[in-house]
Amino acid sequence: MRPARPTMRDVAEEAGVSLKTVSRVINAEPGVADGTSSRVVAAIAALGFQRNDLARSLRHGRSSATLGLIIEDVTNPFYSAVAEAVEKVARARGYLLITGSCEEDPELERELVTSLLRRRVDAMLIVPAGQDHSYLVPELSAGTPVVFLDRPPSRLAADCVLADDREGARAGVEHLIAHGHRRIACLSDAEAVYTARERRSGYREALEQAGIAADPDLAPHGQSDAAAAEAAARRLLSLPEDRRPTALFCANNRNTIGALRALRDRAGEIGLVGFDDFELADLLPTPVTVVRSDPSRLGDAAASLAFARLDGDERSAQRVIVPTELVRRGSGEIAP
Repeated sequence: MRPARPTMRDVAEEAGVSLKTVSRVINAEPGVADGTSSRVVAAIAALGFQRNDLARSLRHGRSSATLGLIIEDVTNPFYSAVAEAVEKVARARGYLLITGSCEEDPELERELVTSLLRRRVDAMLIVPAGQDHSYLVPELSAGTPVVFLDRPPSRLAADCVLADDREGARAGVEHLIAHGHRRIACLSDAEAVYTARERRSGYREALEQAGIAADPDLAPHGQSDAAAAEAAARRLLSLPEDRRPTALFCANNRNTIGALRALRDRAGEIGLVGFDDFELADLLPTPVTVVRSDPSRLGDAAASLAFARLDGDERSAQRVIVPTELVRRGSGEIAP
């Protein structure tokens, strides 16, 4: 059966040659035997393959010299650092970066991505909000590199760069357990968000390994901003003493900031570990212990993957995992 939209890989399989050989034939490059070239040409005709004009222009040095980057929220310091790292790599290669914020809206994500692709960006980097990225299959097939950051794509095989969220969360909760805490609450974004889901899994695994029964009342989710996290933390701290948490694990920097506001009158009394570092965390009266994931490293790795694809890397989809680091500062070392 003929593929719906034949790719160079389909041509290579049909002709029984490598992708590089197909590329050489398409671009009339020397070094291909006549018989091999004839097989490739026959495969192109049989499949109805049409080379992508953008990919062709890239090979001949006429790219738009732009990258597209879609992040969740440019005002979030984490994503600002991601964007800065991508921009540094792009600038070093003579490329311009165009950035948009999708604000956790899947429809806005798709709208922004589509808009940038229409403007012929050479590659797309995306922090995804949606749960279905199959709309990008034609772009990948046509040769446009697409790299996902912080969260993997759904229903699409594509390059992605992720932090080691589950292991980082587990390390943070284990740190609180090691300092004597048994009632540890968890504040996090919605379960639909990949990073929140992974970090909550790490939280539960740490409790289970320590023989601590998870209490659903201590693990509310859906705190998508600092105000919601503050309200949730205040509810937890108002529980009766025998059910009240002695420590909080916060699954992102906005959750941590909200928790700190709720803890203003309890500074030094409640243990606290946050996931993601944030500005001035080390200068607070009780410096905040964090699980640090390196957003600059995420952005650098994602941009490097995109440029590798533009340079001709034809490996299958890559998944890069960036390790996290527990940074002990004081709040995570408070005993119950």
